[in-house]
Amino acid sequence: MSDTPRPPSAALRYLVVLVVGLIAGAVMTVMAVRAIQERRDPFPESLMHVMGRQSQLLRQSQEQNRCAGADVLPRLQTLRALSNDMDLAFPDLRDDARFQQHASQFRATLNDALATPPADCAELGRLNEQLKSDCRACHQDFR
Repeated sequence: MSDTPRPPSAALRYLVVLVVGLIAGAVMTVMAVRAIQERRDPFPESLMHVMGRQSQLLRQSQEQNRCAGADVLPRLQTLRALSNDMDLAFPDLRDDARFQQHASQFRATLNDALATPPADCAELGRLNEQLKSDCRACHQDFR
């Protein structure tokens, strides 16, 4: 009997090719996802997140009975400043009359609130509802 070495199994080669293919596929998938993310502008989503957080803090102030001007005015001023950037964040909607109407209504609500800040939690509650209504109206049309 001769002791000739057996050729390596084809299954091992297939396994190596499969593992290399899976690794290459995973790397290419990550590269493609990152390329897609790089093309997206994060500004609109970031603006909405910050405005949402400020609105949430206003509601929390009301829930905690912290309705004094010192607690409320910084949030209102921040929301008003951020509302100036809505046209920048959504350049495709800049010429849309409905968008401009919603943005103007939101700014007007904030201007009124800054001119005469809520004196108590009941007024802050009404303001929170008005701001929520203004946001919802725009989101229903453009989300």
